[in-house]
Amino acid sequence: MPPHAAEPVTEGRSADPLTTPVDGLGEALAAVDAFDRALAAGLLRPQPARVADLTELAHAVAGSPLAARAAEAVEKAAAGAAGEDHFLALAAARTALLGAAHDALTARVDESTGRPRGEASTTAPDQRQTVNLLLAARTWLADLARAGWQGIDHELVGSAAQIVSAMLPDPALRRLATLLDGFAAELAASCPGASLDRFPARRWGDLWARALLLTRPGATAPRPAAPVTGRLLPLGVDLHEHATAAQAQVHAVFEPADGGAPRLVRASVSVPKPDTVVAAGVWQLLRPHLPLLMALGEGRSMQLTDMPLTDDGDLVWDDDRARTGEPADAFATARVALPAATAPPTAPLDRHTARLAEPVFLEGYTTLRDGDSPLIFGFAGHSLAVDTDRIPAAGPLTPETVAASRACIGLLRWDDGAFHVQPLAVETTVRKKTVALQAGAWAGGTTDKTGVKAEKAATDAVTVLRERAGRLLRK
Repeated sequence: MPPHAAEPVTEGRSADPLTTPVDGLGEALAAVDAFDRALAAGLLRPQPARVADLTELAHAVAGSPLAARAAEAVEKAAAGAAGEDHFLALAAARTALLGAAHDALTARVDESTGRPRGEASTTAPDQRQTVNLLLAARTWLADLARAGWQGIDHELVGSAAQIVSAMLPDPALRRLATLLDGFAAELAASCPGASLDRFPARRWGDLWARALLLTRPGATAPRPAAPVTGRLLPLGVDLHEHATAAQAQVHAVFEPADGGAPRLVRASVSVPKPDTVVAAGVWQLLRPHLPLLMALGEGRSMQLTDMPLTDDGDLVWDDDRARTGEPADAFATARVALPAATAPPTAPLDRHTARLAEPVFLEGYTTLRDGDSPLIFGFAGHSLAVDTDRIPAAGPLTPETVAASRACIGLLRWDDGAFHVQPLAVETTVRKKTVALQAGAWAGGTTDKTGVKAEKAATDAVTVLRERAGRLLRK
């Protein structure tokens, strides 16, 4: 069945909102792709084909408040005379198109799930940031735009290092500094750009536009948060693992103590990691920073007292404001509490199709797979692709167990022109018994042989690195 709690599927149901084409979506994304082609080639002296690509972006926002600024920016860029403010206008137009696409897809998700969604609030700009550093970052990003991805070299990319170093000590600038640091590292690994046949144009365009908008004073102002008290019921954990960093994001339902409507919330923790720590060993690095991971692994709820919660659904976690509660089965939460939970709005700068990650509960499906094609959950007259590539190796959940499942808690995502579900947990049958398998089941520790082996390898790797670091510090 489509992701709409646990209601039965009925014959003759109207078209599935997750598969029905969204009017204007293709045109909006095509305009983004056109701009990304121009950005890859460079905006110092754009060729006629790239000017046409820029014009397509301007036409796409012609009916919006950005129309005049986007048109002027395209005119200046076509003449090779674009300044930083013009690049900012182009970044804003590109971001607005992706935001509109996000909103249209989110509306389809809400239609499919029947879930209410909260309204976004506005925040007052924070003018305490160091303007000179923001201007320096904007100048670097403008130089990147002029050179294009084809024109980057180590000198240009490396000039960001000094800006990042100056920003990092300031908490108000750390978000932008981290983005610039990671962006510069990706570009440096691809230098010189002239030697590349292909570019990750959408990703680099995203990073460039987002960083440029964050150079606006007040863009990185802290999100407003209000203290909340009540019960937290974890649904599952989404683990992101990279060579030098890892993040665990717990999705949960929060039930206010005052009897208010339940809300969908997230709690996240990020840590640096050695590239030798992989699979279940990652939990060893994350575990001390978020006891919620332990509660998730043990299948328990948490009682929160005055825990800060942002308008867009992120808990600002404080261990002193949380304690472990009673046992809480994630599938019971998904069946009973999830359907009535209010989904949070998305912060304006976070409105992007890649941002979609909506918790859903699915059951009553059949699993279909043909050779190397993606796994499909089939319903009465509908189907939904399963993104098994996102299943982490740090838990007992595998593509095989998903294929053998009969109920699933997952994140509804959109990628490559279609909706997919990323499994977080499944119910399956083992020896005639119903068994629940969580992607985060090993977060609090495990006796599984594979998990124990990975944890031991992580312990050995971290011990060696600490010894080496200690020797270096003593020299």
